[in-house]
Amino acid sequence: MKIIKFLFLLFFIASCSKKENHNYTFYYWKTNLKLDKEETKVLEQASTPYLYTRFFDVDKVGGKFQPVAVITKDKSFQTDKEIVPTVFITNPAMLNISAEEIQFLAKSIDHLIQKKAEEYHLKTGNEIQIDCDWTAGTRDDYFKFLKELKKVSGKEITCTLRLHQVKNKKQTGIPPVEKVYLMCYSTSSPLEKSDKNSILDVNILKSYLSKLEDYPIRNIEVALPIYSWGIITNHLEKHKLINALSKKDLENPNFKKISEYEAEIQKDGFYFGSYLNKGFRIKVEEISQNQLEDVIHFLEKKIPNFTIIYYQLDSKFVLNRKF
Repeated sequence: MKIIKFLFLLFFIASCSKKENHNYTFYYWKTNLKLDKEETKVLEQASTPYLYTRFFDVDKVGGKFQPVAVITKDKSFQTDKEIVPTVFITNPAMLNISAEEIQFLAKSIDHLIQKKAEEYHLKTGNEIQIDCDWTAGTRDDYFKFLKELKKVSGKEITCTLRLHQVKNKKQTGIPPVEKVYLMCYSTSSPLEKSDKNSILDVNILKSYLSKLEDYPIRNIEVALPIYSWGIITNHLEKHKLINALSKKDLENPNFKKISEYEAEIQKDGFYFGSYLNKGFRIKVEEISQNQLEDVIHFLEKKIPNFTIIYYQLDSKFVLNRKF
């Protein structure tokens, strides 16, 4: 009897410690649709048959809606994945928008998505994803827009969900969709002086999502960051970003290491495509596998089974990653 109890205890412990396997895929966020060999290989290995592809942004310029950075396509962009059109809308574009403008915007976005899908022979399905950092001041009109886009397109409309929109759900409201994509990154601004990692600070994320299990929409997928950048600080404490830097880029005889992820430039010159002066500082922000696993383990306690969408598909970010 004792042996049976012991074996049961071992089985129980093993069951509790077993790592969940999550289906995964990627966001594709470049204006020119183009895949190199590494990106093609990684995408083929992704366990979910979708690729979330940004088609264009929408902003309001001079009082008129404008599509920005509309996609083009290179012949190298070949995939069997179903393309999920994703559109980013700036929050200011939703300010003081009229009912007529909501209808116009929904029809225009649906039309341009269809046009680009047909022009580039992209295999799209029944979903359109909208990405907008809506606020308490724009929520009502944004939600009306989501409903109108659903009516116009006849498709399932999904949207992204930022951390503050979970924490402050009473102010920002609950979007009228059946599925949301939780963006587990951008925990602070990279342009503010801080010792925290602005892409992902796990403690900040856990604080914002402490009540995630109470969020009314239960169909939640998870977007995780695999991108990196360098934050350049000049003599006036002004900042700019250089994409895709990693700590190995700090190994330069013209740099003086300040810490594992920071260095000070010792000689004027061109670095990473920009002219940087002596005395400028570089802080690299990248995400470790341990950080991602910490977030995944935390979320597993909060929400049902979820798919992971890594941001973003780029050979600079997918090399040497475990998916």
